[in-house]
Amino acid sequence: MSDDYLKRIGGLIRTAREHKGKTQGQLAEALGTSQSAVNRMEKGQQNLTLEMVARIGEALDSEIVSLGYAGPMHLRVDGGRQLSGAIEVRSSKNASVALLCASLLTTGRTTLRQVARIEEVYRILEVLSSIGVKARWVNDGRDLELTPPTELALDAMDEAAAVRTRSVLMLLGPLMHRAERFRIPYAGGCDLGTRTVQPHLGALRQFGLEVAATDGSYHAHVEPGVSPGRAIVLTERGDTVTENALMAAARHDGVTVIRNASPNYMVQDLCFFLEQLGVKIEGIGTTTLTVHGQPDITCDVDYAPAEDPVEAMSLLAAAVVTSSELTIRRVPIEFLEIELAVLEQMGLDYDRTPEYPAANGRTRLVDLTVRPSKLTAPVDKIHPMPFPGINIDNVPFFAVIAAAAHGTTHINDWVYDNRAIYLTDLTRLNADVTLLDPHRVLVQGPTRWRATETVCPPALRPAVVLLLAMLAAEGTSVLRNVYVINRGYEDLAARLNSIGANIETFRDI
Repeated sequence: MSDDYLKRIGGLIRTAREHKGKTQGQLAEALGTSQSAVNRMEKGQQNLTLEMVARIGEALDSEIVSLGYAGPMHLRVDGGRQLSGAIEVRSSKNASVALLCASLLTTGRTTLRQVARIEEVYRILEVLSSIGVKARWVNDGRDLELTPPTELALDAMDEAAAVRTRSVLMLLGPLMHRAERFRIPYAGGCDLGTRTVQPHLGALRQFGLEVAATDGSYHAHVEPGVSPGRAIVLTERGDTVTENALMAAARHDGVTVIRNASPNYMVQDLCFFLEQLGVKIEGIGTTTLTVHGQPDITCDVDYAPAEDPVEAMSLLAAAVVTSSELTIRRVPIEFLEIELAVLEQMGLDYDRTPEYPAANGRTRLVDLTVRPSKLTAPVDKIHPMPFPGINIDNVPFFAVIAAAAHGTTHINDWVYDNRAIYLTDLTRLNADVTLLDPHRVLVQGPTRWRATETVCPPALRPAVVLLLAMLAAEGTSVLRNVYVINRGYEDLAARLNSIGANIETFRDI
């Protein structure tokens, strides 16, 4: 092995030993070697066989290394530290992926400013690139430029990338304007139980799109000349459903009324983007949208998606559970007001600046300063509602906040089949979380957090909740296979480190 690998393995051995509370002498005894040999191993000064590495892993009950190519990324968290300073909220994940799909609506160039560089964005970019879209990062990698081809190579779609994100469903709306027949793979993403695509198909059918789900793909056929005979009533007020309907209506030759539409943050961002393409939309921010379509869109567009309210909630929760004073800048307050009102009732001490506009000129931002607070459990249960209620994706953060509060909090995550179950992983860090059914948990606080080692649950927000709890737990915790976090957060570990956390990123060798 090279000296570099020996040092890296030595660091892993030392951390695993310390995490288990063992001395070098105790590890040496378990291995049948000397304390000085263990000391050399940990300094990277001792050659190691694979057999010895395996024996060390067995002695410490920890997988020191695994063999394979490009192994998963893990996080090692030295918790129990207070955060301080200020941190900015980055642009919205959910808006970014919708805007990437919407770039197919124009034959011109699309420039998106400050796009989140996250795995979810990369997967959609891989899909777009595979069908012929030229994508390049500009301005030192801060902005993204997309140029579509005259004809899309839909048969060349990168299926491996497509199946890893549910966002690929949002290609249905724009692609129906580009081809009469096409197919996309079944959608993947977070494991949140059965999430039907029927609301999407019901809305798009009124524009002539018929979809047959066979052989692991959605086979789409567009019947020309079909137009909604009356207002489209969505059967669920879903974000991606509304976005698909909007993109179908954007190039429909006529006026489309969409009722029971989501007025959530990513939908509003898409509406603002479509307006720059020349599509007139009435009712933005309400549940009824009237879209005046433009059959031919050829213009270039330059747009900056707004900041992510769910990331803002993540950072707020980080401050709360670590009892920190932290300033969170560029918070899209319109989409966090209910959450803040609930937290204020729980006893949160915070200040907010006057409002100022985001780069898109439409979204209202503030800076929040959160201070250490003695929280009590809310009287009413925490449950999500379509905007302007508590955001569906913000509900998991109330679990870790409730674990730091005094009293019992009832959380009803009624939207997703499995997500409440993943919240019980907080018990690994000594939280008192009782699962009542697949949607409801009771959280009893306050928690004396305890460091642990565990694997990320296969859902984005519960995974981040575990990371935040590890920030609060004294000692060294390890969170393994954090790909799901990288799907929705850009450089989260490094950014938390910039405000006082101590998180190390590592991979199996």
